[in-house]
Amino acid sequence: MPDTILSVRDLDVWYGAARALYAASFEVREGEVVAIIGNNGAGKSTILKTVSGVQELGKTVHGEIEFLGTRVEHKPAHTLARMGLAHVPEGRRVFPQSSVEENLLLGGYRRRRNRSALQTDLADIYLRFPVLGRRRKQAAGLLSGGEQQMLAIGRALMAEPTFLLLDEPSLGLAPLVVADVFTIIRQLAAEGTTILLVEQLARMALEVADRAYVLDTGSITTTGPAAIVAADPRVQAAYLGA
Repeated sequence: MPDTILSVRDLDVWYGAARALYAASFEVREGEVVAIIGNNGAGKSTILKTVSGVQELGKTVHGEIEFLGTRVEHKPAHTLARMGLAHVPEGRRVFPQSSVEENLLLGGYRRRRNRSALQTDLADIYLRFPVLGRRRKQAAGLLSGGEQQMLAIGRALMAEPTFLLLDEPSLGLAPLVVADVFTIIRQLAAEGTTILLVEQLARMALEVADRAYVLDTGSITTTGPAAIVAADPRVQAAYLGA
């Protein structure tokens, strides 16, 4: 069985007096894609922000998060990034006034002292996302939503992550562009990239995932291989429109 990269046990998260997660437990193993599905407000993004060390005003975290065998529930985001965790946040969060290439170089901080390696990494990203290569000098804010999503993923890949967190990659995108983004996710999965995917488009998430968890108002209610979760009548009725 592949090694466990991430193990989360009994994770509780509060924002002030409001509880966002209730004893959430899950794991991600090396080389697999794990999807977390659920309605808006279920706590999906809270899971990713907490796992990646994002500190938010008023947030309190209890429970255990183990990444690559190390307890990390109270480590800051920059420490986790150095350990090989890359987070592509909801809404893409590119730097709109900076060029495409400048955004990508920000992701290459781990190789910033090796200019030759950095240029090789850039060339690899432009090969994977040709549109970014054509627009490398253009301000990131002038890209379409789909192109910005590619840029956000490319920036994360520049860090050569061990583990990639994707938060709602379909958000705000046209259906054809969503299909392109999920093609990219499938390609990354085929290359052995370990991915934790949070996504409201449950059907597409389950199609690309190896395993899945269903999150309902802060609690994990269903788990299993993605195909079995997708066949669950309760999941079909609640999330797949069946």
